Amino acid sequence: MKLTDSEIKAAKPKEKPYSLPDGHGLVLMIQPSCAKWWRYRYRVNGTAKMLSLGVYPDVTLKEARNQQARFKELLAQGVDPSLHRQEQKQLEAIAATNSFESVARLWWTQWSAARNQRHASYTIRRLEADIFPIIGRKPVTELTAPMLLMAIKKIESRGALDIAKRALTKCGQIMRYAVAHGLAERNPAADIKPSDVLTPTKKTNYARLDQKELPELLQKIDTYDGQPLTRFALQLMALTFVRTSELIGGRWEEIDLIKKQWRIPAERMKMKTPHIVPLSDQAIAVLEKIKNLAADQILLFPNEKRNGKSMSNNTILFALYRMGYHSRMTGHGFRGIASTILHEQGFNHDHIELQLAHTQRDAVSAAYNHALYLEPRTRMMQQWADYVDKLKRNI
Repeated sequence: MKLTDSEIKAAKPKEKPYSLPDGHGLVLMIQPSCAKWWRYRYRVNGTAKMLSLGVYPDVTLKEARNQQARFKELLAQGVDPSLHRQEQKQLEAIAATNSFESVARLWWTQWSAARNQRHASYTIRRLEADIFPIIGRKPVTELTAPMLLMAIKKIESRGALDIAKRALTKCGQIMRYAVAHGLAERNPAADIKPSDVLTPTKKTNYARLDQKELPELLQKIDTYDGQPLTRFALQLMALTFVRTSELIGGRWEEIDLIKKQWRIPAERMKMKTPHIVPLSDQAIAVLEKIKNLAADQILLFPNEKRNGKSMSNNTILFALYRMGYHSRMTGHGFRGIASTILHEQGFNHDHIELQLAHTQRDAVSAAYNHALYLEPRTRMMQQWADYVDKLKRNI
């Protein structure tokens, strides 16, 4: 007679263990402790053996019978179910050791030793967030280009194109590590170029210096002998890396010296989205100097005619030309330099992109909140200003 769920539920413990047979070797062992254990009894070459199938009700009657059926098939093929289970566990252990995530963490340990700690931490966090949930458990020996693309395209689908490119590069480095250490025979990422699979974006090239030239530029700005307001505009641009149009159109009503924030309204932003610029102590000091000039009660940077209009874009460019940077640097160049250095220093990519007010807003592309990550962005902007000061001191 086959067991039923009602019979199993009604089975009461006794002083000693006893069994309820379901047929063909499947039994339910009732323990004095009330536990109910599934067991499968069978014979191989005349030797009696027994396998554990789990505990009822975690393993249901149907699931226990399904396991029994699989074991019977193995016996029919001359395979000992117990040995087969041990082999499967060994294979799973090998696969886990050789999984993409395991190999990636080995790669990261070696790679991060020569990297900035912040940058290294950011890299592993991105892998944990974007790559491991999709292909982390896959053995590197089985990883294919389509599997890798599935993870990369998912990142791209949320608008994080730059992160998708970086992820593809990192996956390629991890697989090269796997090949170099004999953990895989080939690198599937080698078959893929970002331009082959990711949507291209339009880029505007702005003249900008190499970051090694930044200390000299900063010193020249501080000693600029032109209009003081122009000097302050350049100093503030270096500290906040806002767009030139956003800088010269700044209004005092947007500045909160107490909260140390510059809140630029949507109508003045390129992306038509309100933007918050956390103000470092150094930026506040520059703003105080501008205020002491009493140049204008409404505009931060009025033009020289004081006719209610802002300073011209050409004022910034002309000042850079006078300092010897004709065709080598623009106001927009400060943004590129800041982005490069902050990424190299390991600051969070999302925080940098939000502070730059770029179109690609990664994790918030659907509903952008201009105050997102404000606390870490505030810390980042102060550390950036401290870094700028350090560059000027060490020139």
